[in-house]
Amino acid sequence: MDLDRQMKIYKERMVTVPDENRIREAVNASVESFFRAEAGRMLAYHSFLYLQLQLIRKRWWVIQAAVLAGLWMLLPLAESETYICRTLGIGGTLFMILMIPELWKNRTNQSMEVETAAYYDLCRVYAARMLLFGGADILLITAFGSAAVVSLQISLEDLLIQFLFPVTVTACICFGALGSRYLLSEASAVGMCILWSAVWWCILMNERVYALLTVPVWGMLLAGAAVFLIFVVCRAIRQCGSIWEVSPDGTEIE
Repeated sequence: MDLDRQMKIYKERMVTVPDENRIREAVNASVESFFRAEAGRMLAYHSFLYLQLQLIRKRWWVIQAAVLAGLWMLLPLAESETYICRTLGIGGTLFMILMIPELWKNRTNQSMEVETAAYYDLCRVYAARMLLFGGADILLITAFGSAAVVSLQISLEDLLIQFLFPVTVTACICFGALGSRYLLSEASAVGMCILWSAVWWCILMNERVYALLTVPVWGMLLAGAAVFLIFVVCRAIRQCGSIWEVSPDGTEIE
């Protein structure tokens, strides 16, 4: 009993008064020590790209390859049906639409704030995703174009006009919608791509309009679309950090 009473008296006398300055110094020292330890094992960018590659759902690339394979099988009929070759643009539009679900994935899953808080922020995430998708699509289109030119004797001019130009314009629409300040949804982007596909179909099916578009005109249109594509891609990467699932006043965006 004496020991219990002595322990009680000891606890009453030993009153700890926290020193806020010392606590702050200890916290700052701990944070600096943590950052020094993490700086020595920071994830390299090629490793970050590999991780992003693992996160991308590969089924979209498989479907894109299937679309190009279907177009390749239809191209032999272009010799007897003139308009079949002009429908390449429809397949090209579908080819680009298939990348929309993956690019909008973080918006759909509402993970943009989490990505922004990471070391590789949202801009780097978008850049890596676009780089990987762009590289894969370039390989697929190159393989398709080479097969069409070599095995099916399709002229490079027809391939550029009928396929590459609508693909470039569709990519402009996709990345323009992605970097838009109006927070366009996947459905809106797909709808605009389908609308462009309908416009393109009407242009190609009109012989009078199609005859007016000479090779130099097609070249200028393709060059302009390529320049605009570079612009919207850079804008999407630059402005992606300002896109959130909540508005500035803290209320959730519907």
